Amino acid sequence: MDHTLDVSGLEPPEPLERILDALDALPSGARLRVRHRREPFPLYAFLRQLGFQWRTQRAGDAAFDILIWQDARQPLPDADRDAC
Repeated sequence: MDHTLDVSGLEPPEPLERILDALDALPSGARLRVRHRREPFPLYAFLRQLGFQWRTQRAGDAAFDILIWQDARQPLPDADRDAC
């Protein structure tokens, strides 16, 4: 099941905060589809650290669509698991 989040109208750092909050509440096996007005390069380091995979596509001249999902093959380190 996909969940959708549009952060294209928000100012930094709110898009990053909203995305991370949505990922924290994302049910197991679900994916998050995000619409953003620019490519969120700072987000990628967080996703990698938290064990998420993603695919980013340009959606027109002023938008990006990011599909994010949990990588089940890569378990979270113990320290990160305890912090969740």
